[in-house]
Amino acid sequence: MTKADLRRAALARRRALPEVEVARRCATLWPQLLAGFPVAAWRGLHLFLPIARQHEPDTWPLIRQLWAQYPNLQLAVPVVQPDGHTLRHFRLGPETPLTPNRWNIPEPAPDALEVSPEAFDAVLVPLLAFDETGHRVGYGKGFYDQFLAQCRPETLRIGVSLEPPVPRIADAWAGDVRLHACLTPERVWRFEA
Repeated sequence: MTKADLRRAALARRRALPEVEVARRCATLWPQLLAGFPVAAWRGLHLFLPIARQHEPDTWPLIRQLWAQYPNLQLAVPVVQPDGHTLRHFRLGPETPLTPNRWNIPEPAPDALEVSPEAFDAVLVPLLAFDETGHRVGYGKGFYDQFLAQCRPETLRIGVSLEPPVPRIADAWAGDVRLHACLTPERVWRFEA
């Protein structure tokens, strides 16, 4: 399937999921991250705040757990810039004030501490679909391809999906930044770099 077909189908399936099922699937993701990756050794983790109406994986339980268990781990989240094409990244702490943006996604205030893409040891990547080789389909704006290309080469790129992979994304291309791994409710998928 092509990215456009996968995007359309994945959005429809996810929106059709009852909230209780979304919550059930999300609850299995974060223990896999904590058990399967060297979180205690990370200094910086980039993650996303969920778009609830899109039934995105809820990162808030993970965020609260990380604040409690790993207080020295610097968390950061993206903020879409006014140009509509780029992201900037800001620290997220328990004291960080958040304001909903035009998509109703909470974002840190403009005076929050900005964090450079080179500071991250790992990035949790939101997605709609992924394949068995680590290619992914997002919302189609290219935000994460640009951002991930700015990170250090050794930064772990970990997708977060509520569904298993498709065998192959037909129109994946060389400019797509592949994942190193992807969390799903059933297991962690790992891909060769």
